[in-house]
Amino acid sequence: MTAAIDRLTSYYGASTHPAPDRERLHGEARADVCVVGAGFTGVSAALHLAERGYDVVVLEAERVAWGASGRNGGQAGTAYAADMSAIRRWVGAEDARRLFDLAEEAKAIIRERTARHGIACDLRDGQFHAANKPRHLRELRAMQADWAETYGYTGTELVDRAGLRAHVASDAYVGGLYDPGGLHLHPLAYCLGLARAAEAAGARIFERSRAERIAYGEPAVVHTADGCVRADHVVLCANAYLGDLAPAIRRTIMPVGTYMGATPPLGRERALSLLPSNAGVVDCEFVVDYFRLSADWRLLYGGRVSYSTIPPRDLATSLGARMRHVFPSLSDVGFDHTWGGYVGITVERTPDLGRVTGNVLYCQGFSGQGVALTGVAGKIAAEAVAGQAERFDVMARLPHTPFPGGRPLRTPLLVLAMAYYRLRDLLP
Repeated sequence: MTAAIDRLTSYYGASTHPAPDRERLHGEARADVCVVGAGFTGVSAALHLAERGYDVVVLEAERVAWGASGRNGGQAGTAYAADMSAIRRWVGAEDARRLFDLAEEAKAIIRERTARHGIACDLRDGQFHAANKPRHLRELRAMQADWAETYGYTGTELVDRAGLRAHVASDAYVGGLYDPGGLHLHPLAYCLGLARAAEAAGARIFERSRAERIAYGEPAVVHTADGCVRADHVVLCANAYLGDLAPAIRRTIMPVGTYMGATPPLGRERALSLLPSNAGVVDCEFVVDYFRLSADWRLLYGGRVSYSTIPPRDLATSLGARMRHVFPSLSDVGFDHTWGGYVGITVERTPDLGRVTGNVLYCQGFSGQGVALTGVAGKIAAEAVAGQAERFDVMARLPHTPFPGGRPLRTPLLVLAMAYYRLRDLLP
């Protein structure tokens, strides 16, 4: 990690109370379940498991929320990154309905957990899908109708350019879809709060304890540099930071760099003149930009995805140019903080859940929808450990195409493919 993608340089890191240093694992530990990774998915799984009475050990290579969970855009949207019509083609109407319901439960989990555990994470309602061009508005209209007619999800508002300024004061868009059921929050504060709740329920979290090797069996043994965990079940939640721990599942995800900047505080009046409904905003390009307001009235602006995983040379300049394209009135505004990190994507842009062996489960590849979907993934992984795998298996039935090219060529081939989609974004 370079300073350009160091979480500690982020607005989130600067605006959160320091988390306690947790112990490194030394020697052998015994547990019912070993969870690898202390991001949203891992701490959610640990919390649900501990509440069910399981003895849980969590191994984190760095610090809690060090990866995407502590760096992301903080938006929890409806459904999946893939269109529900595509999901119906892949799994059929019945399972698609179950998957939509799981995505709705994912948002409800955020609301329930923040309330029950008193997690102060600046939770706000509302997400706005901004249409960059007329075909995007047509696609949003079709999505709105599908959500309402097929899944009973109503209450969204489609607006044209005239109605746009109730949500986004910008000439960069032609309209959009307002979804009052979406959420946005301070992701680092939320993940740290979930970790505290998991520990209060009895889970043990070890930091700076990278899982280096798994000896499969019953029990399985997860080895670190200084110790090991012997557990009846293992849940792998390292996602984009999985590395070589489980080569069998590495082929279906790709780490992708994504980057953000935080302006200085703009003041309430100026901030709300940009985003009057205070919704989180995501545009409709394949390579998305996304932005929202913080609790102290900064604009948090994300974009500049890197499919090569090479960070932009001058992130503040390139990201600032994108921000000022949307909001020319911010010509006098730069960034107090810039940062980034890696998210795990799949070819189909749907989560990849499954089993490496009968007692080793994995959850990965949330493809930009991880703020919400990780929570329900952790919950249904806990259910599967407890022998109630029906809901886990529904998500596990989503098809996943391995990224082509093998290890040496998969990143160059992805870069070429994304060049095509960038060109497609230029079409009207």
